[in-house]
Amino acid sequence: MSCEWKYGPASVPDGLCWVSIVSCLLLACSYVGSLYVWKSDLPRDHPAVIKRRFTSVLIVSALSPVFVWAWKDFTGIQPGPSLLALMGIRLEGLIPAIILPLLLTMVLFLGPLIQLAMDYPWGFIDGMKVVVDPCFWSLCLSDMRWLRNQVVAPLTEELVFRACMLPMLVPCAGPSTAIFTCPLFFGVAHFHHVIELLRFRQGTVSGIFLSAVFQFSYTAVFGAYTAFIFIRTGHLVGPVLCHSFCNYMGFPALSTALDHPHRLTILSFYVLGVVLFFLLIFPMTDPLFYGFPTPVCTLTSTPGSICS
Repeated sequence: MSCEWKYGPASVPDGLCWVSIVSCLLLACSYVGSLYVWKSDLPRDHPAVIKRRFTSVLIVSALSPVFVWAWKDFTGIQPGPSLLALMGIRLEGLIPAIILPLLLTMVLFLGPLIQLAMDYPWGFIDGMKVVVDPCFWSLCLSDMRWLRNQVVAPLTEELVFRACMLPMLVPCAGPSTAIFTCPLFFGVAHFHHVIELLRFRQGTVSGIFLSAVFQFSYTAVFGAYTAFIFIRTGHLVGPVLCHSFCNYMGFPALSTALDHPHRLTILSFYVLGVVLFFLLIFPMTDPLFYGFPTPVCTLTSTPGSICS
């Protein structure tokens, strides 16, 4: 690509990687620790527990930019873009950032979406009536679990684990390595569910740990994907919407698809979705749609193909 960088590559101070990793660890521990400042014998899905955790994670998330500001001040790195721009909060390229990453994620879930359409054959008009129905949204907004899974968790996790961590990791590791390093903090942060499952005896010990390993793997892969989206688009909104959509869809129910009366059709769409996803992942996240170069990419002297 012939486009030139708007900002000069950042210099890398000595010890930057250690400072970046420690900062990310402190941020991850602060986020997870905030969930346990409230003492309660109630399970995590109880509305009272959810409300209290909303309070603590929203406070930590609101303070998370301070970690990036302190990291920038301590390391002496002076990026061209503003702190908010580095964190993906900007207007340039906002409309494509809202539409294209979510559309790309829906392509990946083409099989499950077709399966859902077959099992719940609503017409387009019926679906639109539900979407614009105030009662539907009133029910959603009054459901604490819905708010957690579709709004608060996607917003706060993407803000903390992508928007704040990636600007600290990219100057040290480069964009490509940061994409696979950042999700490790995200995956490990989800291990706290093991504590609650063991505490409330929700399954055998071996079953709980196998579930935790699966969840770590899934969240790490998903975290790498949203980190990729963040670096390529330079926007926070895309990862948040993709996160919310994936929370709604859940992990693809392959076993259900294999037992479905129309399994050949559904499995064909599963394969088609994966193929189209890998064909479209770079074209649909081309930084030229979102303002080239994306702010976080100006922090490295080795942007590579991820940033161009």
